[in-house]
Amino acid sequence: MTTILRLPGDPADITLPALLLRNAEDHGELPALSWRVGAEWTTLTWREARRKVAVLAAGYAALGVERGEHVLMMMSNRPEHWLSDLALVHLGAVPVTVYATAAPEQVAHIVRHSRARFAIVEGARELPRWEPLLADDTAPLERLVVVEAAEAGEHRTYGSLYAGGGRLFDPDAFEKAWREDRPTDALTVVYTSGTTGDPKGVRLTHRNLLLGGIALDGVIEFPQHVGHICYLPFAHIAERLLGIYLPVLRAAHVYLCADPAQVAATARELHPVQFFGVPRVWEKLAASVRAALAGLPEERRHVIEAANETARAHVACRERGEEPPAELRDAYERARREVLDPLLALAGFDRLVWTASASAPMPLDVSRFWAGFGLVIMDAWGLTETSGVVTTNSPDGFRLGSVGRPLEGLDVRIAEDGEILVRGATVFDGYLRPDGGLDDARDAEGWFATGDIGRLDEDGYLWLTDRKKEMIVTSTGKNVSPALVENTLKEHPLIGQALVHGDGRSYLVALLVLDREMAPAWAAARGIEGDPATHEAVLAEVARAVEAANARLNRTEQIKRYRLLTEEWGPETGELTPSLKLRRRVIRDKYMQVIEGLYTP
Repeated sequence: MTTILRLPGDPADITLPALLLRNAEDHGELPALSWRVGAEWTTLTWREARRKVAVLAAGYAALGVERGEHVLMMMSNRPEHWLSDLALVHLGAVPVTVYATAAPEQVAHIVRHSRARFAIVEGARELPRWEPLLADDTAPLERLVVVEAAEAGEHRTYGSLYAGGGRLFDPDAFEKAWREDRPTDALTVVYTSGTTGDPKGVRLTHRNLLLGGIALDGVIEFPQHVGHICYLPFAHIAERLLGIYLPVLRAAHVYLCADPAQVAATARELHPVQFFGVPRVWEKLAASVRAALAGLPEERRHVIEAANETARAHVACRERGEEPPAELRDAYERARREVLDPLLALAGFDRLVWTASASAPMPLDVSRFWAGFGLVIMDAWGLTETSGVVTTNSPDGFRLGSVGRPLEGLDVRIAEDGEILVRGATVFDGYLRPDGGLDDARDAEGWFATGDIGRLDEDGYLWLTDRKKEMIVTSTGKNVSPALVENTLKEHPLIGQALVHGDGRSYLVALLVLDREMAPAWAAARGIEGDPATHEAVLAEVARAVEAANARLNRTEQIKRYRLLTEEWGPETGELTPSLKLRRRVIRDKYMQVIEGLYTP
């Protein structure tokens, strides 16, 4: 377990600003925050970071930010974002990050719903979505602060706000303000990504998030002050927890990666000890590795495959709670030293002691792929409404395919219809109403219905089936988990994305997308030129992949017809949420004619 640093009070009563003060006092010279300026990293220590937070707090107070009000932010993972978040908390305000991919109507909804008067945005790309709201009498937005000074126009710049804070900074006023924060005050509001409608505002308190972080540290074994590559959006609860709240709790070191496309390059440079990715990130990394291996000479591939099998056997012993036999242990150490570690080092993954995933079920074949390199991806589960983590696997106990066991202080049970219910101190108080009140989503006994379907096994591990609202009910009354079928289809490396449809129909159909990394490599290895999606050999292999998937599914779950699409789905084109989950309704609407065609004789 991670050694918990000195806590400035009872765990249930501390606030984030109290932890930042502790870091400045106890760990002031340690690195807190790093980001790239050109080719070099710039770093703030914890003492320097707190000083900048204090100056920014004075600047935001001078702007007119008041205790309890929501302040919106739309920026990449850059220091202005991270420091502003903490500065607003020190004023007792509530920072709310909006996804950079949010459409204008979503931005307008969040502005009105949160009653926000102020927003901090990055630059020219964001302004067209925000400026119209300044002139809209129905929207409360009054002022924009723009980080990129050259693109600010008539708006207040972040630089001038910081400079003004430096002139007005009053140490006594700063210390007095944050000490008025209470553990039950809102630390943030996280808006859900809106897969099924308008985003909902989830209010989370200091107590919710910090107790969750402390409980998580109770099952994770980390070196002290561990580094974290911060690349997911701060609008996502996972990165809020991993990139802001846990680093402050742990006095850890955050490396900001403003461009998610650079995360692989950043990992190769930094060789992190921990790495978190949603399932799609691990899928894409696995596809890149598979594509690279496919280009190696056959003899070299056989050596690597043998090392992979040894690593999987070693992981399987650990999964069963068994001590690996001496012969397997020695073979695994040799495989790591001679084959696996040099390969992992190329990706910067040779020092990893904690690899994790959450947000959606991890395809089992992806978990097994990485197990072949000795990496056990510790799948976890939780929701925004539960402060991010409810259950997790750990090195002391894991089951590939499960999402682990509940954290201390959290109760999990399964309702009669299979829905997972959660109760505990990290469960939110309610959804924010436009009038500032809360709609409590818990029942009279404190249970929150998560909307996920799952089961608990005899050892207490939770296994996810699907989202309750996404379950397919065929015309024959059979229930089908689309995620189960989609993950089975994606076990073939050529298939990168899949959507299954069949609600109210007599059989299932699927939309498939070739894997962008693996398909060209697969085609090149067979001398295929041009677009792989149109070549008969690729189409034949996809047909075999669907046939193989159907062989592992029951009759109701099998795919009768499918269409191979040529364009990958992404957040920018609207088919995926910013956390890379399928937006099923968007995809179905976009390809409705194709889907209807699959049901036409």
